[in-house]
Amino acid sequence: MPFLDDALNQAIGETIAGEFDMLFGRRTYEIFAAYWPNHRGPIAKAFNKATKYVATRSLDQLDWATSLHIGGDVVDEVRRLKVSDGPALHIWGSSELIAAELVDEYRIWVFPLVLGEGKRLFESSVPPRGLTLVETRSTPKGVLINPYRSAGPVKTGSL
Repeated sequence: MPFLDDALNQAIGETIAGEFDMLFGRRTYEIFAAYWPNHRGPIAKAFNKATKYVATRSLDQLDWATSLHIGGDVVDEVRRLKVSDGPALHIWGSSELIAAELVDEYRIWVFPLVLGEGKRLFESSVPPRGLTLVETRSTPKGVLINPYRSAGPVKTGSL
């Protein structure tokens, strides 16, 4: 990665510090499960240690250690996990959970790169929500690290 530097490494380290569980949809789980169990280093160690909750209707077997299948109503299951005594839950991409207002904090990293196309971060099913910037910092190579907290419905007004 041409944007990797000490500051970005520090931000990654902060993200994976401490105890956390992970929540995936099937596609993201398959990508992560094909890569991280076969690698070493602090990210692999943290990901491999975490409990992985996988929302899928099509995978019958989850081969990545400490992976658990979530069937039925994913939104209800995530609500249950959030109120449990378990560690923080890192959600890796899910418009359904954003629409259900289950995300407490968004960690949006902006890289100084234009690719021209790609997957939308927020699908059309996601209702408008206000966000409050917690902090912003930039790395020497220009990556902007912006955590936001949910601020509820968008407040409208007039000019």
